[in-house]
Amino acid sequence: MRRCSVGGQAVMEGVMMKSDEGIAMAVRREDGKIVKSYKRFKSKAQKGTFWGLPVVRGVVAFIESLSTGMKTTTESAEMYGESFADEEPSKFEKWLSKTFKVDIMDVVMTVGVLLGVVLAVGLFIFLPQLISGLIFGSEASLWKSLVEGLIRVAIYVGYLFAVSAVKDIRRVFMYHGAEHKTIACYEADCEELTPANAMKYKRLHPRCGTNYLFLVMAISILVLTIVDAVIIYGFHFRIENKLLSFLFRFGVRILCLPLIAGISYEVLRGAAKKDNWFTRIVRAPGMALQYITTKEPTEDMLEVAIASFYLAMQEPNPLEKKEEDEKSCEPEDDAADIGEKPEEEENSPCTDND
Repeated sequence: MRRCSVGGQAVMEGVMMKSDEGIAMAVRREDGKIVKSYKRFKSKAQKGTFWGLPVVRGVVAFIESLSTGMKTTTESAEMYGESFADEEPSKFEKWLSKTFKVDIMDVVMTVGVLLGVVLAVGLFIFLPQLISGLIFGSEASLWKSLVEGLIRVAIYVGYLFAVSAVKDIRRVFMYHGAEHKTIACYEADCEELTPANAMKYKRLHPRCGTNYLFLVMAISILVLTIVDAVIIYGFHFRIENKLLSFLFRFGVRILCLPLIAGISYEVLRGAAKKDNWFTRIVRAPGMALQYITTKEPTEDMLEVAIASFYLAMQEPNPLEKKEEDEKSCEPEDDAADIGEKPEEEENSPCTDND
């Protein structure tokens, strides 16, 4: 079995694949044609640098994934044929563009990322803390921290179930399955990477972002409970004012986010590299959730994922070469019209030389 460093993301009617050298994307348009794009990309988390240190690299990877995720989603819509350039920007976006002298689309994407972060913070940090506060009151306790963490996990799982019921999201989840099957077939290294062969493999993968996000939720329970224990019992720190107490705990959780993201990244890497009883236990909840976030793809979806994969690897796609060879063997229209058979070129890929 071989390993590859390629990871991906499902986009609108397509798949994005990211390697160590660049980001590739393939999208199937309504007319059936597969369109592709490739951009050079080098992560800042390189070995031998501060950003490449353990835990720190996880924070860098998390920030980079947020940025590239928004950009590729927008680009995939444009590749499909739905451009956002024609939409009227808001007055706020126009003001930002004019004030800071930046492109309006960069402003739109930045605002989109910020809104996404605000929504995530509100949904997975503010709301669980608010609910646990209503249950236990303003008094800080370890039980309150544990329940808050469990509420966070429950909201995450409920959110996945809710979005999976949306028809358009379901198609995205099918492309997510295509991405996983493509990588699994390649890593198996036992047969040619084709849609038919890739279809045989499982749609679950240990390095999936679903696993990572679940680990973030789970590790946040451990980290924040320890932090609360140190604050409450180590420093004997208490705030009597309910609002100030709530805001203090909320601030602590925001400050701990980079640490939680970095630790989760290291746990995911370690669990994906080895296969034993312990790593299987660590991966199990995230792998189970992939039954929600991935769906069985069709073969044409796998064709798109394979095109994106080979482009990310900067390797020739055998499927495309096969199509070109088949086209080169087709008789020319003029010759067919006059009933003549075109002469076969020497060493034609369709000529039987045996």
